[in-house]
Amino acid sequence: MSPCFLLVHQYFYLRRLLHQRWIVCYAMKDTILNFFEQIDPVTGALIATTFTWLVTAAGAGLVFFFNTMKRSVLDGMLGFTGGVMIAASFWSLLSPAIDMSPGEGFTKAMPAAIGFAMGALFLFALDKLLPHLHINFPADRAEGMKTNWHSTMLLVLAITLHNIPEGLAVGVLFGGVAAGIPEASISGAVALAIGIGLQNFPEGLAVSMPLRRQGLSKFKSFWYGQLSAIVEPIAGVAGALLVMQLQPILPYALAFAAGAMIYVVVEEVIPETQQDKFTDIATLGFIGGFLVMMLLDVGLG
Repeated sequence: MSPCFLLVHQYFYLRRLLHQRWIVCYAMKDTILNFFEQIDPVTGALIATTFTWLVTAAGAGLVFFFNTMKRSVLDGMLGFTGGVMIAASFWSLLSPAIDMSPGEGFTKAMPAAIGFAMGALFLFALDKLLPHLHINFPADRAEGMKTNWHSTMLLVLAITLHNIPEGLAVGVLFGGVAAGIPEASISGAVALAIGIGLQNFPEGLAVSMPLRRQGLSKFKSFWYGQLSAIVEPIAGVAGALLVMQLQPILPYALAFAAGAMIYVVVEEVIPETQQDKFTDIATLGFIGGFLVMMLLDVGLG
């Protein structure tokens, strides 16, 4: 059998295999979307944000299998988290907020601009008031109000700040679907939940592993790691209910979540990846996260 024949045979075999995989992926996509289309959107918001919480718990659960984690890996994962959040802020939140706003030109962009500014200012206020400690920072660089809380609690509160706008964003999209707003779709809400879930996995590990290094038991490290995302189902349901009751605020609410998420990335996630020599890895992780979220939103939405 000639080498050319073997190459051609392998080519068509791989092509057929990839085609079969795409068929399976599309079938799974249709199944997931059909499920969410048949249930109440508020329940959908609860399920979707519970999924993102459970993915955080899965990431935190890796502490049971590993005692240490390379700093380069942590920085790459945090970069991925930032990329997903930035992409989601535009593709899933800001762009739909502008599309559903009335008027033309500056008038059309004003609801998104106002909501975006309010979201960033809201996180700015929380950042100044709520005591917290960023990942990779020493305990003497804790931010917010002065407190004698242990660094463990301060670290968990820092990640909790990340998760509030993420849960809110998913819930607001589901609330828009319930309100019957054409620009809000189940597919877009599901895509956002999947993207946030993907970036929550490394986020859970990024909390539990430093806690383990501080001397906490594996179970306590896992417990605090997953606890940081418990706010996502709460924020998700609250966002869905709020939009259902006050439909005109949807573009403001979407942009609010986007502003809060971008504030978190610029003020917390990026600085956390710039503390050592692995900045290139963090940058590549950021690019990868952005691409994944963009493909998810366009492919599913």
